[in-house]
Amino acid sequence: MQFDLSVVADALPALLQGAQLTVLIAVVGLAGGLLVGFLFGLMRAYGSAFTQKIAFAYVEFVRGTPIVVQVMFIYFALPLILHMRVDALTAAIVSIIINSGAYIAEIVRGSFLSVPRGLKEAGQALGMPMWRVLAFVVGPVAVRRMTPSLGNQFIVSLKDTSLFIVIGVGELTRQGQEIMAANFRAVEIWTAVAAIYLCMIGALTFGLRTMEKRMRIL
Repeated sequence: MQFDLSVVADALPALLQGAQLTVLIAVVGLAGGLLVGFLFGLMRAYGSAFTQKIAFAYVEFVRGTPIVVQVMFIYFALPLILHMRVDALTAAIVSIIINSGAYIAEIVRGSFLSVPRGLKEAGQALGMPMWRVLAFVVGPVAVRRMTPSLGNQFIVSLKDTSLFIVIGVGELTRQGQEIMAANFRAVEIWTAVAAIYLCMIGALTFGLRTMEKRMRIL
């Protein structure tokens, strides 16, 4: 079968619209995931025995279940429990927040605990409260150490958005499927989808590497 570029050209507007939704889900979801991850990561690293158990239970539960199961629970089961409607886009964003938050929590925990204890003790010896020690003494070192791992998690979460096809979110993979179902041009459509994903992940990788280089200089 001959590769027809006109098929790609015709499908490109719809595919780019799906790519925009993919980026939206990933950006909003990862922003929330960072907040959740830092919260639970610090709870695991410096919290009381009770809060450490809560954080541990959250992390293990999320890491022990597939993100597809999580988003289907949020979309199909949660409305039955709470007697409220959850739209597909909200379910997708919330699942990224919950899923990425658990992995980021482990990255945060490991990075903060890898910082030499002498830095924390020096800050406390100067009379600084614990939150200032973590924010201004231990934090900057920990953030530099966690940046490569966070970058990997961002890439994984971006690709995970393709799994939301199961609940009908009109992201890039869903758009590709619908177009292929209409024109039966699988080679052209999935090649275009793959190329768009490569461009998005390539741009993200370039941005992360640039940030890493600047953080090494600082």
